[in-house]
Amino acid sequence: MADLKFNIEREIAVLSTNTKGWSKEINLVSWNDRPAKYDIREWSPDHDRMGKGITLTEEEVQALADALKEIGL
Repeated sequence: MADLKFNIEREIAVLSTNTKGWSKEINLVSWNDRPAKYDIREWSPDHDRMGKGITLTEEEVQALADALKEIGL
């Protein structure tokens, strides 16, 4: 598998942390030198390893925020 390049451009929030120290976070991440997107996934304490996650454009984040408001969150 090819090397995966990433750069966490902005750490936004830690949503939770498990007993092994991995934290579920939302960050602004650039993958393979592409424009940064909002990213939700688990990260190891030193951010050198990550779990599966989801990336969202700004428009998708806004749609998610609108949907959460609509259901009262």
